[in-house]
Formats: sequence, C-alpha cells, structure tokens
Amino acid sequence: MRCPYCSHEEDKVVDSRTSKEGRAVRRRRECLNCTKRFTTYEYVENVSLTIIKNDQRREPYEREKLMSGITSACKKRPIGPKKIESIVDKIENEIEKLSKSEVPSSEIGKMVMTELYSLDEVAYVRFASVYRKFKDISEFISEVKEIESKGA
Repeated sequence: MRCPYCSHEEDKVVDSRTSKEGRAVRRRRECLNCTKRFTTYEYVENVSLTIIKNDQRREPYEREKLMSGITSACKKRPIGPKKIESIVDKIENEIEKLSKSEVPSSEIGKMVMTELYSLDEVAYVRFASVYRKFKDISEFISEVKEIESKGA
C-alpha cells in the first residue's frame, strides 16, 4: 500500500475491523516513513450480476440505479440517505445469497417493496405504483385500502 502523503510503500496496520455490515474490512494504517495515518477499505470483488428485464433484455446491475429508484420513492419522506443505503446493502446481500449470475428485475422489485412496506407506507405505494404499473386510479386506491386494512 502506497502512503497517500509521501508515496512510501511500507506501512503498518494499526487497527482492523469489519465495516459495511461485514462486507468490507476497514484498516487503519501508519506510514513507516512519515508516520501519518490513513484508512483503507477492502471489499470482496463481486462477480458481475446481470439483471433480466421484463422484456427479457439483459443489462448489468447498477447499484446507483437501485439507489435512485428507492430515493425517488422516499422523496420528501422522513427517510435519510443512510437508511436508503442500508436498504440497498441489504438487498445486495440477499441477491448474493441467491448465488445467481442473472436475477430478474421483478425479484429485485419484490425485495424493494418488502423493505419499503416495513419502512414507510407512502414510499411503498409510490414504488408500487411504478413497479406494478398501475393502469388507473382504482388500482392505486385498492393498494392503499389493502395497506389500511393490514394496519388497522
């Protein structure tokens, strides 16, 4: 590891701990030349994941796209970016447990809906309206009534 301050190539690890829900190792290092400290993160390199769209097209998985969809559903709701990030991390962990190189987008959509349903009903309905492609207001009202009946 090259020191970001002096470019020296020797350092010692001062502290190591797991990070990002066990998906990374955070290492605190000290340069043996300038004695400045810096942090590195180690991640397991994931095998590329392909998403199978509803029309059977295939495209590479993009974390940012999943994050963007959830963020849109949570807009103007009391849900912070860290919570959204933890939802994405949780969904990625579930996908990894499937041990598949290709996953249907519908499966990911169901995972998102499960997470949003337990987090915020408004965000859930927003996401569901796009995911389930509500054709008219009656489908939307039906979904809201179903949520109300489960909560009552």
